[in-house]
Parts: sequence; C-alpha cells; structure tokens
Amino acid sequence: ERQRTELSRFLSPQIATLISSQDGEGLLAGRRRQITVAFCDLRGFTSFAEQADPEELFGVLGEYHRMMGDTITEHGGTLEHFAGDGVMIFFNDPVLQEDHVERAVRMAIAMRERFEPLATAWRKRGYELGFGVGIAVGYATLGRIGYEGRYDYGAIGNVGILASRLSSQAAADQILVSQRAAAMVEGLVELESVGELQIKGLSRPVAASNVLRLAAPPVSAAS
Repeated sequence: ERQRTELSRFLSPQIATLISSQDGEGLLAGRRRQITVAFCDLRGFTSFAEQADPEELFGVLGEYHRMMGDTITEHGGTLEHFAGDGVMIFFNDPVLQEDHVERAVRMAIAMRERFEPLATAWRKRGYELGFGVGIAVGYATLGRIGYEGRYDYGAIGNVGILASRLSSQAAADQILVSQRAAAMVEGLVELESVGELQIKGLSRPVAASNVLRLAAPPVSAAS
C-alpha cells in the first residue's frame, strides 16, 4: 500500500494500482481495447513561453496542471502524459468504463469551466491564453512502452492521433469531438457541427462537432 501511494505521486492512480497488482505484469504486456482519448492544450502558449520569465512560465503551468489533475481524477481518467501545455488522457483502461465517452466529455466541459477563472487572472497579469480540447473514440493497443530502466504506460493507435489533431484545430473554448464520439453522447450535450476538417496525416477530411454545453434535463410532465 505504501508503494502504491508513492507510485501514485508519479503515475495515474489506475496505473499505480495496475503495476502493484498480481495480474499487472500480464496486463502491461499489451492488449487492444476501445478507448476514448481527450487531448487538451493552451492557445497562445508558444508566444507566451517565448516572452515569459522561467518563473512565470512554471507558475502558469503549475496552476494549469493542478486544475487539470484534479478534474482528471474526479472523472476517472487515466493521464498518459503532460507535455508542456499538452495533456493526453484516456478512458476505459486500465479500468473498464461503460460510459467512457460520456466521462471524457463531462471532464472536458468541467475543465473549460474551471479554466475561465485562471484565464481571467492570467489576463490581468498580461497573459492571453485560451483552452482547447479534442476528443475521439476508437481502438488502441495499450501497455508498457519504453526500454529497460524507463517505462511508461501508453496507448498507441490512430485514436490518439485524431484527438491530438482535433485539439490543434480547436479554437479557444472549443471542445471538438469526432463524429463517432458525437454519436455516442447524443442527447447528453448540445453540439454544433464544424463541418469536415482537413486533418494533418489523414487522407480524408474528418467530420467534427463542437460541444456547446450539457443538454438541459427533460422537463417532467405535470401530475
């Protein structure tokens, strides 16, 4: 238990539990599973990083990462990695989640709401930063990647690439979801089509939608 607690400081809690479990070694070897991937990053971060002092840069990233980490944990996401302002999270592995697409979308909406106070505070300090998300669902191979002495637990497949590319196309405050993901949360959220996007690395345009908000619950009939 102590080792698991220590591991959780450096890994997602789900991965720490997996590594320390009796079946962990077999599961780390790799398997194929449908997952939902959310990729998030900041608009305007590159120009900000070029101008900011190191202390300012790490201060902003620290505030951003704390907000992200809390929200990921609340929704049961598995953090694959932080890469500067880029964050990749996936759902439905290593813990199975029947509602993995819904969890990803709810998490993204919560992040967008919690980002606004941060953005307002940063704006007062002269930092103009926005938040964008891309979400896709599909099959990936999951397991241990790396080399002896330095391993990570990751997801390999086009679903991660698509989520990353959708994130790069998202404007500030947009949550772009793939066509399949949109179909799986129909009724849960209000969506607006953004048409077909030309995604780098893919031969065909990809249909995507922007998540506006959670849908209002149905009004019950008066008795």
